[in-house]
This record gives sequence, structure tokens and C-alpha cells, in this order.
Amino acid sequence: MVNVCNFQVNPYDIILNVELNQPAPDFALPDLQGHIHRLSDERGRIVIVNCWSCECPHSERTDRSIMPSLEQWGADVAMLSIASNYNESAEALAQAARARRLPGVLLDAGHVAADLYQAQTTPHVFVVDRDGVLRYRGALDDVSFRQRTATRFYLKEVVGSLLAGRASPLTETSAYGCTIVREM
Repeated sequence: MVNVCNFQVNPYDIILNVELNQPAPDFALPDLQGHIHRLSDERGRIVIVNCWSCECPHSERTDRSIMPSLEQWGADVAMLSIASNYNESAEALAQAARARRLPGVLLDAGHVAADLYQAQTTPHVFVVDRDGVLRYRGALDDVSFRQRTATRFYLKEVVGSLLAGRASPLTETSAYGCTIVREM
């Protein structure tokens, strides 16, 4: 067993290939107050797993886009913002979370969850349905180096389909943002 942020992880239990339309790998991470949150605790709700950064301007932009939708979706949708950057302090994370009105931030100091989900950037979003099945991974919207203004909001499409009880035809896009800083 490896002790990561007070969470026991058996390295042989880590799934190397996270597959769409399969059960999403569970994780347990502390929030900024030290309380443990598990993905499986949210079963019955649609969950947005948001690989997040307090320093990345792309994360800040997407926070502004996500928050109004999250409020509109209400209790049917939960967002778990996961901070995996090695170089971001708990104080900086807390300050950014307050300023952006995020419901909470989970600390992934050993980037266990980021590695488990093969996240490479912030933001990098994953949508898990009410039954705990991974239905989407990728970008929040269609912004890229060549297209600076969003014309399509992928996250709204996916969550909207799931809220309506339908499978989303959109399952994967390329994430765009800042590279997750891992410990050297």
C-alpha cells in the first residue's frame, strides 16, 4: 500500500486504461479542510470530475463558464474540482476557489486521481453518469489555440443529454489548457 494524502492506494489496483462507457474508477481525496470525498459518494447524481488549477488561465475561464450551468442544473449534478498541480499551495487553491465561487476543491497532491484518469491538462473534464459510468472525457468547450472564442459548449451538451435520460452522442474531445505539473 502507498499512503497518498491519507488515502491508502494499492498500486496493483490502479486501472491503467480508463474506458468510456465503463464504470469510472473510484478515488478518495481530501478537500481543503481535510474531509475525504469519494467519487462513489455521489452515486445517483451526474458528476463532473474537473481537473483544475488555481494558476491556469484556461481553468479560470472555464470556471466562469461552468458555474452558471452548475447552479442551473441544481442538485442533480455535482462537480469535483481536483487540484493535482505539485506547485500550487493549499492557500492559493483556497483563495482561487473562494474568488471563483467553486463548491469545493479536492487535493490530489500525489496526482493519484489525475494519473488514474490519465488527465494531462487543466481543465480536463470527465462526466460520470448517475450509475457511476464514465460517459465523457475531454474539453469543456471548443476553444483551442486557433479558436479563442467558444462556439460549442461540450459539457452542457453531455450533461443536458444525461439529465434528459439519453446517452450523449458526444463522448470524447481533446482537452485544452495548461499541462498538469507533476512532481519531478
